[in-house]
Amino acid sequence: MLSQLTLGVSIKEEATFANFYPGKNVELITALKNTASGQGERVIYMYSAGGQGRTHLLQACCHYAYQYGLRSVYLSLAGHYSPEILQGLECLSLVCIDDVNRVAGSTEWEEALFHAYNRILNQGGCLIVTANSVPKLLKLTLPDLVSRLAGGVIYAVQPLSDNEKLQTLVMRAGQRGMTLSEEVGKFLLTHCPRHMTTLFAALDALDKASLAAQRRLTIPFVKTVLQI
Repeated sequence: MLSQLTLGVSIKEEATFANFYPGKNVELITALKNTASGQGERVIYMYSAGGQGRTHLLQACCHYAYQYGLRSVYLSLAGHYSPEILQGLECLSLVCIDDVNRVAGSTEWEEALFHAYNRILNQGGCLIVTANSVPKLLKLTLPDLVSRLAGGVIYAVQPLSDNEKLQTLVMRAGQRGMTLSEEVGKFLLTHCPRHMTTLFAALDALDKASLAAQRRLTIPFVKTVLQI
């Protein structure tokens, strides 16, 4: 399992820093790049509500580490794993653990995370962790784990404004070779849930449909494809 994860299994190709519209997260992205390249903070903890891009950023860190010849792993605790999956991670340069809130309250998981944290730092590695709130609000039962997580640099992933979401859609469409006008982009924001995951899914559907039909993105075409 470890060898598969270090090869990038479950990491999306498009989850790069270049594909992330920074908005008010410029300082966070700089810190993540520094750590992913082995030049920055040893521990970074970032939190946000769902859909703000923390998973994208973690996976971007793994892509970035690869550019520097560093071995890394991305692991979401939302998956159906046992705590044993944390064994051996200290042999890597960068460990990115997503969704720590999913195991809060599990004594077995909390102890495994605590010991993995210590092993990773003792071996000279870096650790980037995400959750949906600050450490002290995670309902963790192991005080030492709360202390460890709170001891690193903590960042809140800042949500995008509607205008920044529009610019993100235009940017992502351009990277796919599509032209998304501001008019059509605003139509999407008005008629689709403004969760970025949902908006990207809509863009994926439009990309496939426009290629198949050889049509440009217009509001009538968008209405037909997305049935809105």
